[in-house]
Amino acid sequence: MDTEPVAKPGRGLPRWIPFFGRAARAPTVAVIRLAGVIAAGGRLRGSLNMAAIAPLLERAFALKRVKAVALQINSPGGAPAQTSLLFQRIRALADEKKIPVLAFIEDAAASGGYWLACAADEIYADRNSIVGSIGVIYAGFGLDQAIAKLGVERRLHTAGEKKSILDPFLPEKPDDVARLAGLQQEIHARFKELVRLRRGDRIKGDDDILFSGEFWTGQRAFDLGLIDGFGEMTSVLKARFGPDVRLRPVSAPRSVFDLVRRGEVGVAYSGSSGFGTSFADGVLAAVEARLWWNRLGL
Repeated sequence: MDTEPVAKPGRGLPRWIPFFGRAARAPTVAVIRLAGVIAAGGRLRGSLNMAAIAPLLERAFALKRVKAVALQINSPGGAPAQTSLLFQRIRALADEKKIPVLAFIEDAAASGGYWLACAADEIYADRNSIVGSIGVIYAGFGLDQAIAKLGVERRLHTAGEKKSILDPFLPEKPDDVARLAGLQQEIHARFKELVRLRRGDRIKGDDDILFSGEFWTGQRAFDLGLIDGFGEMTSVLKARFGPDVRLRPVSAPRSVFDLVRRGEVGVAYSGSSGFGTSFADGVLAAVEARLWWNRLGL
């Protein structure tokens, strides 16, 4: 068949009939990348949260001729509330639009990262991916002895006897630890319930193993029924929807800070408090994010 542009009489614009005909029929899969620590907006730059991701989800599920939405997940977890909100939004859109969701785990989908993966109807990973960590963690510092050595007096005034729970500048109280443990158990119970609901009879491991907070390689996660198979996203989607499948990345415009962090623009010293403060905040955020990844040995 002739694929050269054919000019229509009276018009100067060519028509690529074979190209556009095939493209119009090709199935489309929207791709959303969920990479980073899950945290409320403003706490960690580049973090995953409802404010940043919800608009992308809306656009992805609204694409014309979209056959599926693919989630590229690379997250060590983070804030339980933001994780739950994102999960609920993904499932609400998937159920409303009757569009399947497939998750593809890269380096890790641990803790809240795996919670997000459970929003998918099918989960794929690499055999070397880190998967699991179905638990709840709290980490902090005790600085009461440090400030005592420095001769610093802590002055704290509250209305409500539980208002200063787990204050890092005060000695740890058994009642505070017990209250924290209760909160963690409550969130952990919801996490376990969600995994059971989403994975159903695909789960093959015992509860004391699955929900201990341990994490595994992709191979072991497959044996436990936490994922459905192995494969890189493009290959899996081509096998599922055909070699002509169109992958449509859905992403937000990148900020100047993101470009600096990725090394795409140079960093110049600025005496203004605006850029200097933003850059310092970015460094601190990067350290905090690094701690999340360090838990997984990554």
